[in-house]
Amino acid sequence: MTLYAKINADFSQNYIGYSALAIIASTCLGSIAIMATLLNGNDPLQMFMVFLSVVVCSAHNAAILTVQKPKLVLDLLIISIVVNTMLLIGNGLF
Repeated sequence: MTLYAKINADFSQNYIGYSALAIIASTCLGSIAIMATLLNGNDPLQMFMVFLSVVVCSAHNAAILTVQKPKLVLDLLIISIVVNTMLLIGNGLF
């Protein structure tokens, strides 16, 4: 059993609790990524990065609010974390 399968099984079993934590984690990480992006200016490239962060965070939050399958919510959480972490690294905050 892979790590992803174990996390998916645990996430599916405790969906309600992990969803609340996932909303907080995704939104906080996204807001930090947006802050780091805007610290570098407001050129079209920075605005695209802000747009990208807002889209992935909103997609994850919308999946939770519309009660999608736990696997989809977990996949969107992973995408949100990866994209926002890459934005942070790209903007030199880490």
